[in-house]
Amino acid sequence: MTNTLLILPGDGIGPEVMAEVRKVIDWFGAKRGIAFDVSEDLVGGSAYDTHGTPLTDATMAKAQEVDAVLLGAVGGPKYDKLDFSVKPERGLLRLRKEMDLYANLRPAQCFDALADFSSLKKDVVAGLDIMIVRELTSGIYFGEPRGIIKEGNERVGINTQRYTESEIARVARSAFELAKLRGNKVCSMEKANVMESGVLWRDVVQEIHDAEYPEVELSHMYADAGAMQLTRWPKQFDVIVTDNLFGDLLSDLAAMLTGSLGMLPSASLGAPMANGRPKALYEPVHGSAPDIAGQGKANPIACILSFAMALRYSFGQGDEAARLEAAVEKVLADGLRTADLMGPDGGTPVSTQGMGDAIVAALDAAL
Repeated sequence: MTNTLLILPGDGIGPEVMAEVRKVIDWFGAKRGIAFDVSEDLVGGSAYDTHGTPLTDATMAKAQEVDAVLLGAVGGPKYDKLDFSVKPERGLLRLRKEMDLYANLRPAQCFDALADFSSLKKDVVAGLDIMIVRELTSGIYFGEPRGIIKEGNERVGINTQRYTESEIARVARSAFELAKLRGNKVCSMEKANVMESGVLWRDVVQEIHDAEYPEVELSHMYADAGAMQLTRWPKQFDVIVTDNLFGDLLSDLAAMLTGSLGMLPSASLGAPMANGRPKALYEPVHGSAPDIAGQGKANPIACILSFAMALRYSFGQGDEAARLEAAVEKVLADGLRTADLMGPDGGTPVSTQGMGDAIVAALDAAL
């Protein structure tokens, strides 16, 4: 089966970090016999500069056809005054919406070499490896009615939290399937104590568990209590599944437990295609960082680890994903540090390119 991949470097540091991913892709083709049919296109500000739109219909069509999309980052201050309809971020949102990528996977993994970078005590975060599954295409960000209206002499802002049973069920199944590959444990978070949508969420997750995944350990927790527990003892969790709003908040909280936003990948998955693979978009959690673009300061690890997620979830290469993750861990253990990782313990400073080269060298050395 041919592995097809669309690369969208985007804006700011996106092209720089993606160049290092291309080295890794080439390595897997040359040294592991895993070939990829790679195409590349524009998204975000770069697409607007060329085409007057953050995502062309042709690029959208390509994204629908390939096995996976790998995106760098979008946006920057130069686009702040654009009309909302053509801002760079609209390109990313269109990809998510039209590909129907309903399950957002945000791992929070703390490499031992970086445990001191967290604001929490080292013993609390060292070895942390949790996955937050956020529902991505419904909930309060999309519910109707919404808007700002006038009532009497004042304005009123309205957003509606809305979920159907099927929307909850499909993201719950994604979480349970992931848990089977990990620690076999899911914690579902909502606010069933004050929100009817939370009551439905809890009911449906429990129903899916009882009917289809009784072998997976399931617990329920209110989302505010979940935030507290994430900072108290995060290693109690394996997979957390939650709605769009709470997932947005909790995944950012979990990200900072690891000490560096520049280290974290993500995946957004949809329904299986004809070949059985889910529609998928992979991207680093960090932004476009235009202030350091072109200076060789960007950390490519989050984008490289996003490709590792693609190996695991889109291309059925879990062992090779683990190989790549081990190479990243080895380089960090050896003390190599991009600018964002330079801390009080020092380390060997490397450029964006230097970090990519070191990871490829570590892959070679492990053969």
